[in-house]
Amino acid sequence: MRITGKELVQKFEAFAPSNLAEEGDPIGLAVGTLDKPVSKIMVTLDVRPEVVAEAIENGVDFIFAHHPPIFRPLKNLTSDIPQNKMFHDLIKHDITVYAAHTNLDITENGMNDWLAEAIGLSDTEVMTETRREYYKKLAVMVPVENAAEVRDALTAAGAGQIGTNYVDCSYTIKGTGRFTPIKGADPTIGDVNEAEEVTELKVEVVVPNRLVKAVEQALIQAHPYEEPAYDLYTIENLYDSFGLGRVGNLAEPMTFIDFAQKMKETFQVDGLRYITGDENQLIKRVAVCGGDGGKFYADALKKQADVYITGDVYYHVGHDMEADGLSVIDPGHHIEQICKPKLVDLFTEWKSELDWDVEIVSSSLNTDPFKFL
Repeated sequence: MRITGKELVQKFEAFAPSNLAEEGDPIGLAVGTLDKPVSKIMVTLDVRPEVVAEAIENGVDFIFAHHPPIFRPLKNLTSDIPQNKMFHDLIKHDITVYAAHTNLDITENGMNDWLAEAIGLSDTEVMTETRREYYKKLAVMVPVENAAEVRDALTAAGAGQIGTNYVDCSYTIKGTGRFTPIKGADPTIGDVNEAEEVTELKVEVVVPNRLVKAVEQALIQAHPYEEPAYDLYTIENLYDSFGLGRVGNLAEPMTFIDFAQKMKETFQVDGLRYITGDENQLIKRVAVCGGDGGKFYADALKKQADVYITGDVYYHVGHDMEADGLSVIDPGHHIEQICKPKLVDLFTEWKSELDWDVEIVSSSLNTDPFKFL
């Protein structure tokens, strides 16, 4: 099945909702349109002139990037500026560009979870909370013989999950429903203008706010009644925490210097910077934040991390980290290239699941501007 850019983005934003992004982050459609069919998607970390040339050479019509190509408003689009000329090339060759930045960083099983997985962390948690998503409690009355079907429809739409280890959770109470259909009604049970009593089950499930509409639609489609009776209310003590960075534990402690060497190998960098007062310090608890995460280092301390991994640490922030006794490893911003194979795998999974007729490739270019002597 041939898909449009809009269908791809709708599927992606169900995975990494745009409302998770940090305020002011220029995510989303950057160039072109989402309304045309897509035949070949290229995943990249950065949208650079050489990446655009690669896309043109390979017949790509949709670039999916992590870093938005326009972070600040452009003053002009003159083609004698190389960075501007690539926009001319994108438009000339009808290539759409879409970017998922901090929403991909923050979402569950996104960028920072991929980095934590590569490091080998377990028992991970959010480092810097940026958002809480509260849950609703949905309670619906349904005839006994239809309860299983309605429960299945609710859970298939995303209701009934508590934490990460429990799904298909519900609670059921048996009771009696009473109603009288009047003129114009088309009752499933009973007759017009005659009082009716039905043995019903009250089925209760929890629903994350983002899925309420989808769950309501599933309920209405699966319920046998013309007018299903259900309640929906907010739960104050159940929410999902979203945020930047992850903190977790290594399987076995190791010295800081050995861990730093391992990170150099893990992220395949030619060099890295580090801050520590003791190279022989034993490292067990690790915080990581992809990109430029120096300003969040206090949260790594609050989470009792032994070491903090992030890129682009500024000189004076490095002094503050040192003064606060936090060991830090800066392997650079480019370690976020881990998103390329991960996104290709994710899109390939959706392609198989939804029978998409589209080719998915990864940019082969290294867009890290830094070299090491």
